[in-house]
Amino acid sequence: MNGYLGYIRVSTVKQGTHGVSLQEQRDAILRYAERNQLPIAQWLEETETAAKQGRPVFAKALTLLRKGKAKGIILHKLDRGARNLRDWAAIGELSDQGIEVHFVTESLDLQSRGGRLSADIQAVVAADYIRNLREETRKGFYGRLKQGLYPLRAPLGYRDQGKGKPKTIDPVIGPLVRRAFELYATGRYSLETLGIEMHQLGLRNLRGRPVTRNGYSTLLNNPFYAGLMRIYKTNESFAGIHEALISKPLFDQVQAVLSGKVYARPQRHVFPFRRLLTCGDCGYSLIGERQKGNVYYRCHTRHSPPTSIREEVVNAQVRQLLERLRYDDEEKRYQRTMLRDLRANWTNHRDEEIKRLTLSLGQLKDRLNRLTDAYLDQALDRAMFEERRQGLQFDIRATEENLAKLQRGNLPSVDNLKNFLELAGSAWLSHEHAQPEERREMVALFTSNRQVIGKNVELKPSLPFAVIANRYENICSDQQRDIPRTWDRILDILASLNTQGELPDLKRPFGCPDDHTGNGNPP
Repeated sequence: MNGYLGYIRVSTVKQGTHGVSLQEQRDAILRYAERNQLPIAQWLEETETAAKQGRPVFAKALTLLRKGKAKGIILHKLDRGARNLRDWAAIGELSDQGIEVHFVTESLDLQSRGGRLSADIQAVVAADYIRNLREETRKGFYGRLKQGLYPLRAPLGYRDQGKGKPKTIDPVIGPLVRRAFELYATGRYSLETLGIEMHQLGLRNLRGRPVTRNGYSTLLNNPFYAGLMRIYKTNESFAGIHEALISKPLFDQVQAVLSGKVYARPQRHVFPFRRLLTCGDCGYSLIGERQKGNVYYRCHTRHSPPTSIREEVVNAQVRQLLERLRYDDEEKRYQRTMLRDLRANWTNHRDEEIKRLTLSLGQLKDRLNRLTDAYLDQALDRAMFEERRQGLQFDIRATEENLAKLQRGNLPSVDNLKNFLELAGSAWLSHEHAQPEERREMVALFTSNRQVIGKNVELKPSLPFAVIANRYENICSDQQRDIPRTWDRILDILASLNTQGELPDLKRPFGCPDDHTGNGNPP
């Protein structure tokens, strides 16, 4: 017991490396020790807030004092030692054991009743200050989140723009992050192989180092890239006002791969219908196999009867479905008339769509309010509430974006709708000329619910192609087709999808030469 401990502390590492607080505390303690003839045997420095328990350097100081390695401890101020009452109680126990505790800026004698009372009051005030500071910080944090602003560091692919401003997409890293989502959504990559591929493309983390496996897991699970902010500690979600880097369907597809609903495995053979057909009994994907020159798709789970189908049968069903998208000459003539009229009345259609989206947005917000009320009434548990709230927030954000796009006048043109009708009508011929991988893309785009039961396959057209393929089933019989009535209804649906940017981006390279028109409309 040859001296005293000099304990100095700052709350953050930044204060310790860039500020002058540590040096000022040291100088003040040295002057106090010289004035009172208290030799400093050891200095202890810490960069950790006293509001939290478990400070390693402070714990070391307590251990040294309890073992009699020093006569006492000198602190700059009371709050340098403790701003939580448990640590203050530990300091009080040291004083009760006769160990000296000195405060440079405060005349507190812990050995006297009055001095101890005064110190206890100051310790309580310091603890209350921390609680209030924590509450105010929390209010500010959640206030930003409710404004749609992310109060934390921008994730990889975004840039910070300062307080009170939304994150912006990094023009260099952002497209690479989007590419990572697109590659992983194919189901052909694991996190390890994705890391190798993206490293070759130039993606690095915020420190300029390769992104780790855990880094890709965090990145691909982060809904911030789709426009939603999630606080993982509390599992709360908030709608953001930043620009989304990827679409919600792409984010959902990535989540399906991550959760195992779509298996990520290396591609060994090019089968046009790989991971597109599912077993009607168990719901698992059928696996392509080549046997005696023929390609079969089989279910490898054990059930009876076994599910297996030849590729030729599936191809025939695809052709039959695409044939239903073809137009006859009378339909093509009526389409041209409709599109001409729609072009002339496009502004009115835009106003009607704005009204519809405004009504839809109000309904979604009402549903979110009712969901919140149900949670407050304890009709829903926290996990179910957060899951449903996240889905509604995604829908609200998408609707708000479409509404803003319409109000700004950024409306997809009638030409987009015209191109969609042309290419949908010639899809059957494009499929015949397409390469195997292109055929696979077409099947994934044009069909849904591709189930195989026994030796039969059931294919249904996906939206919006189902609107065209089933155009006469709910209106009238084939013998008495009402073309004007049918196509007026179809055009209303497709025009609405077009204004929302939800029509598929059908490009001509599906194996179909640019100079032929198939049986669709003329280009």
